[in-house]
Amino acid sequence: MLPKQEVVAMLLAGGQGSRLGVLTKTLAKPAVPYGGKYRIIDFPLSNCVNSGIECVGVLTQYQPLVLNEYIGSGQPWDLDSTSAGVRVLPPYQRSRRSDWYKGTANAIYQNIPYIERYNPDYVIVLSGDHIYKMDYSKMIAYHKEKKADCTVAVIEVPMEEAGRFGIMNTNADGSVYEFEEKPKAPKSNQASMGIYVFTWSKLREYLEEDEANPKSSNDFGKDVLPAMLKAGERMFAYRFDGYWKDVGTIDSLWESNMDLLNPKIPLDLSESAWKIYSRNPVMPPHYIAKNAKVQNALVAEGCNVYGMVDFSVLFSGVTIAPGAVVRDSIIMPNTRVEAGAVVQYAIVAEDCVVGRNAVVGRRPEDVQDKDAWGIAVVGDGCSIPEGFVIRPKEMVDREKLEQEARKNAR
Repeated sequence: MLPKQEVVAMLLAGGQGSRLGVLTKTLAKPAVPYGGKYRIIDFPLSNCVNSGIECVGVLTQYQPLVLNEYIGSGQPWDLDSTSAGVRVLPPYQRSRRSDWYKGTANAIYQNIPYIERYNPDYVIVLSGDHIYKMDYSKMIAYHKEKKADCTVAVIEVPMEEAGRFGIMNTNADGSVYEFEEKPKAPKSNQASMGIYVFTWSKLREYLEEDEANPKSSNDFGKDVLPAMLKAGERMFAYRFDGYWKDVGTIDSLWESNMDLLNPKIPLDLSESAWKIYSRNPVMPPHYIAKNAKVQNALVAEGCNVYGMVDFSVLFSGVTIAPGAVVRDSIIMPNTRVEAGAVVQYAIVAEDCVVGRNAVVGRRPEDVQDKDAWGIAVVGDGCSIPEGFVIRPKEMVDREKLEQEARKNAR
């Protein structure tokens, strides 16, 4: 019998992340690198351990290999206890077949036996694709204080953007009287963060009812929360006022990385009071050559910079050759930018080579048609040929480059 845990965290990390294009072609979205030395999943995992939550189930599905290897035993996050810790939970294996997770609620439903092993009072459901620091213990204390069945974390967004989110409309005491999914005429700007605390006995009841309903899409936002609200369960909104970013699109991923370079943005990854833990290889200190020019940039360990870097994030093992220019860009681990290459407003994934005099992306002021401008993206393991040009908004991966090479060889 495993020791009882008051709280079990269930971290949803199985999404395909199709809006990130080539970055998630062979990689689960929560495993995408972020901020020079992290992966997106480091944030909810670190929040759990910093909040005193010792039992975390990570629900994986799409392209889980790198994510599974990265999590490993959970040691970097101090989640490697034999009686609790972090556990990777793929779709439940039945006797003759396995069912893919059909939705967020179904993913939790399939793992009821895992949760029951710890006999918890509360379950907190988290998403694996958000950047934020949050003390979940305060949200759980609020849930207890309100004697709630379900508590939803909300953050205030600009009213003109509220229509992009699930909006929680509340009474003066914080109780939820209405939940609107992407409303055309929002009544409030309290956006759901996709973080839920449930009283476990109540959640289990609704998961079983939802699974028995053939018309359900088995989703928390679309099915379970509306069902609880309709039944008159005690539902409350918990306000969060820190930094939070959903990095599910190329633009939001780029913006959130650039936020790290802005001293006015309240996201400090260096503070020890609420540390974000990660699994990183031991690397030597970065090297900045005498003739290199680096300004307002985040340069990780193991980088070698000989060229120019401005307002950019360089991950470990990156090399910027003499005469190369990198501006307003994200260069992921072990990528090399060769002499004369220019990378601007771009994301270049892991293990790439940007060939001599190649051009990746452009500055917005250099593009006449503003609708044609956007972040250029290079998928992992690409070798960009010498002099090759990747236009703004364009995405390339190894397959596309091979097609271009065959076309040019004819």
